[in-house]
Amino acid sequence: MLCGILFVLYTAIPWEYLPQELGFGSGMTCWRRLRDWNQAGVWQRLHEVLLARLRGAGQLDMSRAVIDGSHIRALKGGPKLVRARSTAASLARNTTSSPTPAASLSRSR
Repeated sequence: MLCGILFVLYTAIPWEYLPQELGFGSGMTCWRRLRDWNQAGVWQRLHEVLLARLRGAGQLDMSRAVIDGSHIRALKGGPKLVRARSTAASLARNTTSSPTPAASLSRSR
């Protein structure tokens, strides 16, 4: 299953097109296993173990590390931005009539 998951993720083919000839099982079974392992925290734990082993072997080069804001929560938050005006539908002012009496084009005598 792991090889099937890695094959699909590497090649970016749809799950249902995973070739049966490769012996990885069906694409849908691989997808379900990926989902279940993700929910169980397997990938996070695997990542932690790999980092610990690399660190222990002196093979982890932190000078090349990047922190991505989509993965690390900003605990104090960022600056408060001005709230954008709403673009939602609302009643617009009527521009065809005026609240004041209409002016007449004819001269009154």
